[in-house]
Amino acid sequence: MEAHTDIQTTQKGFRCTLCDVNLPNEPTVDAHVKGRKHQNLFRLRETRKRQVQNSVFVSGIKPNTLSTQLIEYFEQFGPVQDVIMDKEKGSYAIVEFEEQASTAAALHRTEHVMNGLKLRIKPRESKEFKVVLKKKQDGKNSQVNLDALSQELCRAASVNEQMLRVVESFQLNENERNGRELLVKLLQEVFMEFLPDCEIVPFGSTVNTFGVHSCDMDLFLDLEKTRTFQARSKTASEPTGEGQSEDGRSEDSILSDIDLTTATPAEVLELVAAVLRKCVPGVHKVQALPTARLPVVKFSHRNLNLHGDISIKNRLALRNTRFLQLCSELDSRLRPLVFTVRFWAKQKQLAGNPFGGGPLLNNYALTLMVMFFLQNRDPPVLPSVDQLKNMACEEEECVIEGWDCTFPSQPIAVPPSKNTEDLCTLLAAFFSFYATFDFSASVLRDKSFQRECADAEKYCRSLQYQRKSSKGKSWGLVRLFAPSCPTGAGAGGRQGQGEGKERHLELSLPFRLAALPDAVQRRLGTAGERFREQWFAMVRLAVETVFQEVLGCSPAQEEEFEGQMDTSTSSDAVAMDTAKEPEEVGGHDQTEGVAAPSGSSGGVVSPQAGQKRPFASAETSPVSPQEKRQKLCAAEDEEEDEGAEPAPSASWCWLQRHPVWAGRRKVRRDLLKARGVTGGGSAEASQPDGGGVEMELQVTRHITAKEPDPHDLVAFKVGAQVVGGSENTRAVLRFTPLCDQKGHFQDFFHFLEIFLPKTTEAFLGK
Repeated sequence: MEAHTDIQTTQKGFRCTLCDVNLPNEPTVDAHVKGRKHQNLFRLRETRKRQVQNSVFVSGIKPNTLSTQLIEYFEQFGPVQDVIMDKEKGSYAIVEFEEQASTAAALHRTEHVMNGLKLRIKPRESKEFKVVLKKKQDGKNSQVNLDALSQELCRAASVNEQMLRVVESFQLNENERNGRELLVKLLQEVFMEFLPDCEIVPFGSTVNTFGVHSCDMDLFLDLEKTRTFQARSKTASEPTGEGQSEDGRSEDSILSDIDLTTATPAEVLELVAAVLRKCVPGVHKVQALPTARLPVVKFSHRNLNLHGDISIKNRLALRNTRFLQLCSELDSRLRPLVFTVRFWAKQKQLAGNPFGGGPLLNNYALTLMVMFFLQNRDPPVLPSVDQLKNMACEEEECVIEGWDCTFPSQPIAVPPSKNTEDLCTLLAAFFSFYATFDFSASVLRDKSFQRECADAEKYCRSLQYQRKSSKGKSWGLVRLFAPSCPTGAGAGGRQGQGEGKERHLELSLPFRLAALPDAVQRRLGTAGERFREQWFAMVRLAVETVFQEVLGCSPAQEEEFEGQMDTSTSSDAVAMDTAKEPEEVGGHDQTEGVAAPSGSSGGVVSPQAGQKRPFASAETSPVSPQEKRQKLCAAEDEEEDEGAEPAPSASWCWLQRHPVWAGRRKVRRDLLKARGVTGGGSAEASQPDGGGVEMELQVTRHITAKEPDPHDLVAFKVGAQVVGGSENTRAVLRFTPLCDQKGHFQDFFHFLEIFLPKTTEAFLGK
């Protein structure tokens, strides 16, 4: 182990003072020091150190002193890199030079006079470099909040009142709304100085009536009128004065430095970021993200303790915000239902990604699910989108980026709902609606949501939900909000039957006849009851190809990793082939198959004599080393009812040595740019993860090429089986981690939830 100044020896091993982490042994120290986090912080510290050495602290300036004046004065000592002004009082500035020699020259002079101001300069103070890590959610604080909410809800007289109190507990209060309104006005005034006629428009949760405490603040910077103002200033035939427009307003220097008509979004965002950094009091942590899916400038506000985004191309989101506002105005039952379902989903670990994007549902998705449910009640609580479109007048027609966004501007134009159900009834109906909803053709494929809905629907039929307890016990929403525990607690805090950990490690591949080639459709159409076997043989081959060819997984033997998963301490280590309740297959109860002997062939084996072999044989399987050829499952000979048919099944063991799930979208975007393809220039550019097979192959090769010395990241077992009857045939894939020393398997599985079904279907469609 090399000596590192940031590594200290402790009684239990080592500690990195730079990253504030404990390390158990020398190999982990070497790996940590070479890792991305340590290297990034090391470079950041060196950059900060260099900035301090190249900077001077300047006082004696006036609040109206401009940074350009300071640059002009201090350039006599050398090139100036940057000037940081005091945004609060304007009493000081920090001037950073490009070279340390310039700093020494400025400090060597004993007297500085700029435009009659006597400046005082001194070396910039060097502060200890400290890393402020993102705070994780405090389980104790959230529990205290839940306890306080539970006491408040128990005092309510009915479930209806409980739901109203949930809204009161989580919605933005008056002080928060006023603070955000003042910030919008401040930003409007500041940006108007530099971008005449621009407009700051809030959208999203801050104003759509569904905002909660500390929610992000989304802002749209409308520059349409500013572009007109700039064009008019340039083409005015009779200018009233140099640099002045016909209406008497001068075009500011910042606006004169950029042509909004030809400027790229990245250039405009950098301008917005510069204004935020230098001119808006209380704003810090400003970061322009021009290459994000939605280019924005992110910022934080100290006094209001909130995070915000400013975008310049998001008119569709503005219209969507107005649509949510209209729906809230149409029926007062919408907001209580949304707030209640959101908190329920968060407690059940179905929603709420605390650090941004993630595998769980977000609040917007849950809001749309509640609205969709209300549109499908009989009679409906909310009108459908098409109905709202027909209710709008001609002046209210609106098309944005090709999307018809027409709906009435005022709720008075929409007839009131004839549905008279109360909140208590609607909440129970919501769970019943989605407990039986067919998600096979939708993005949401996680069975855990439907399981929790089924549990909640069952609880909502009990007296504990409908009636207040006379003995002071938990009732109504309190029991419904009981958090799910790892062992599978359902609604009301009861324990599940072994579903808790397992439910998140299962994927479903539905049978879609229309997605298959015409020749395959005809062949399956004449196969009768045996179409399921033939289709599963194709699925097995496609899944094998995706893992081995597209994702670069290596075949493995389960025995190689025996004992490497500590199932007693890892919540993700779940034996997927343990006993489960049998699923009904083809009209008969059928348990899972067991692994065939290692010497068996690669086809789908049937244990009953005289059965016809499926058309996909071992010869069509991908070539792999004989000693690691994949084992297929076959149901053992068991006593069954006459005519019962064992379900085709298969199992594999895979080893993944590269983080092929990380950064695929960016790599795909870079490859398309290198090819000269823009965002909307081709079908591949618009494909989500797991769309174009050839592109995904290139993405994987690009990722693996970056690591010439790969190491075992995750090893896992996949068991596949056909379930369902003729009308809901699907292949269920169950995953078991075998080796996951660094905790990557959960991220890998979340990636597979979207990628594997889409890519498998793409192979089947060939």
